[in-house]
Amino acid sequence: MLPEPPPAAAALFGPALPAVVRYAGLLAGPGVERGLIGPAEAARIWERHLLNCAVVAELVPARGVLADLGSGAGLPGIVLALLRPECDVLLVESTARRAAFLTECVAELGLPRVQVVRGRAEDLTREVSADIVTARAVAPLGKLAGWAVGLCRPGGTVLAIKGAGARDEVAQAGPELSQLGVTDLEVLQVGSDKVDPPATVVRFRAPVRRQPAAGRSPGSQVRTGPRPPGSRRDRRRGGQRPPAPGPVVPMRGPGDAVAGPAGPA
Repeated sequence: MLPEPPPAAAALFGPALPAVVRYAGLLAGPGVERGLIGPAEAARIWERHLLNCAVVAELVPARGVLADLGSGAGLPGIVLALLRPECDVLLVESTARRAAFLTECVAELGLPRVQVVRGRAEDLTREVSADIVTARAVAPLGKLAGWAVGLCRPGGTVLAIKGAGARDEVAQAGPELSQLGVTDLEVLQVGSDKVDPPATVVRFRAPVRRQPAAGRSPGSQVRTGPRPPGSRRDRRRGGQRPPAPGPVVPMRGPGDAVAGPAGPA
């Protein structure tokens, strides 16, 4: 049974609370039935999940492009979309069943500035260029940072929602973070005056210049357009070459999914 929203919910969500209640029902109903969240999570959906994500909104600007990496059941991406209705939000998810659930949630909640982008983060590098990238319970920080930076515009911000071991993760991920060239890294306790416990967020900025792809020297060029007619590779293909993929550009209609590389169902 879905519990009533606690008093803190009204203060945090304001006029968005009715939509959040509908979303809570989707999580506790179809979300549990399809295995997107565990059965025990329904009873603590507010304190453990919705409020924990809501306080992160204070780190998100009112406008811009936000990509929620490994969005899963939509936490925190859908929550932040409800609280920042003028942001363009991309819910990045590789698996078919999760992407389908997200698409249904977006349509049910009427979120016209939200897209579901189905694909793996490493395959979407240079196709998604977000001002903010969020992630919650996706991967250890060293691996997560590489994926998130790939979805950020140069100089964009990554917000990784972590648990009590956040500082240990930062220390362990030191070599990867240094190699990526991230800056302004800090561990924040967010919402301590609103929820207990507060959300722990690792925040850092993507490098102003993207790092070269693995196996390429810093001065090498990555070709993104078709080769000139008559080039050696062009001749091998009979003069035909498929166009390079274009960027993911917001926005479409509510709940429309952007096809990407297929993940496991």
